[in-house]
Amino acid sequence: MTPSFLHRLARVNPTTAFIGALVLLLAGLFLPGIVGALLLGVLAAGLAALTFTTWPVQSGITRAVRLVLLSVLVAAVVAKAL
Repeated sequence: MTPSFLHRLARVNPTTAFIGALVLLLAGLFLPGIVGALLLGVLAAGLAALTFTTWPVQSGITRAVRLVLLSVLVAAVVAKAL
């Protein structure tokens, strides 16, 4: 990721980011089959990118929570795809 992308990402309003992620999560959970799985997969990819980009500056508990949430999200993608 380029530094300009990270600077733009840092300027995103946290409320907007939360609402966007919530809409994506709910759409992924309520849409049927592969469409829902794809939306949840996009959300999981974004969470994975954010987790591993910020890994060096996060505390141990934050790392653990993010890994657990990422695992649950990936499990939801697999369950939705089946």
